[in-house]
Amino acid sequence: MKFGRFEVSTHNFGFFRLDGGSMFGAVPKNIWSKLQPGDDDNCIKLATRSLLIKDGARTFLVDLGCGEKWSDKERKIFAINNFPVSELGFEPASVTDVILTHMHFDHCGGISRWKDPNAPAGEREIIPNYPNATHYIQEGNLEIAKNPCVREKASYLKDNVNALELVKTIKTKGSQEIHPGIWVHEANGHTTGQQWIEVSDGTRSIVYPTDLIPTTGHVPVPYHMGYDMWAYRILVEKEDFLAKAMAKDSIVVFQHDPLIAAATITKDQRGHYAIKETLSF
Repeated sequence: MKFGRFEVSTHNFGFFRLDGGSMFGAVPKNIWSKLQPGDDDNCIKLATRSLLIKDGARTFLVDLGCGEKWSDKERKIFAINNFPVSELGFEPASVTDVILTHMHFDHCGGISRWKDPNAPAGEREIIPNYPNATHYIQEGNLEIAKNPCVREKASYLKDNVNALELVKTIKTKGSQEIHPGIWVHEANGHTTGQQWIEVSDGTRSIVYPTDLIPTTGHVPVPYHMGYDMWAYRILVEKEDFLAKAMAKDSIVVFQHDPLIAAATITKDQRGHYAIKETLSF
């Protein structure tokens, strides 16, 4: 899609699954299951949708999916089904900049791969998938990723975090314009130092809220994940994000929604935030 001087597109690295109850927190199953039915294990299907932004010689890729560094057991637990690189719709070698919203495995697993997948588990060497790209990560998220608490330890995996030592990395802080028209904004409710992305053509924006609003089912302000570290904070951050998105008629890209790539936001008859129009690009 042409957006001002930018060319912007979405690309799904593949699907995985997580527990439906955990994905919707305090929302009862008889409500969330109508939004997204669970499987026999009470898990729901999730996409790993990235945002690709082209501006002349620069190509920015936002988030990298789950990657391939998984044992057969782990792959089965999470039902990881990645698409071949040839089907992504872009050439990885063309990526000059990688923006990581945060270092949870479903967002940055594709940052690296094993040099020899057949080597013994304790002896596998990682190599970057985008060795020539500059990688952007919030300073606060990098710190927590290196020393996660017991609750987030399973999401911040060493092979992903350590890969940043192999590439050029720029630490962002707060709200920052990293390239003319491309902004990162810090949000801490889901995890410390998560950053959502804004692409502006000067009058309108495409926004990528990442796990602030992972699917269209999470648009209502009280519908947030049990994985979120700071429940009250994410409610405040969501309200602020949605109010601005609606006021500016921004295009919101949903990273984990298995069916809907993007939409605009409105309020329904009850005054609740809701989907106005769905889009695909």
